[in-house]
Amino acid sequence: MVGALKIVGRKAALAAVRPDQQIGDGRHAIAWLTITAPRGATPTATSVCACGRNLFAAGHHKALALIADHTDHKTRCPLRADQEGAAA
Repeated sequence: MVGALKIVGRKAALAAVRPDQQIGDGRHAIAWLTITAPRGATPTATSVCACGRNLFAAGHHKALALIADHTDHKTRCPLRADQEGAAA
């Protein structure tokens, strides 16, 4: 009897953590910006995109420039660009 309770408990736990594929709006991340700025150390930034972009910067001014470039990349990325109205 104790073994049966463990099996039922395992099945319930697996069902509870399994993601429901019906929930969500279908969006997924394609670009990531990681900023590390520990107190008293050199700040760093990494910009990664599913289109193949993978840039790294170290230092205050370079990290700020990479952050601005990452923001600008949103408008230029072929994976994010709005294809509506584009010439064939």
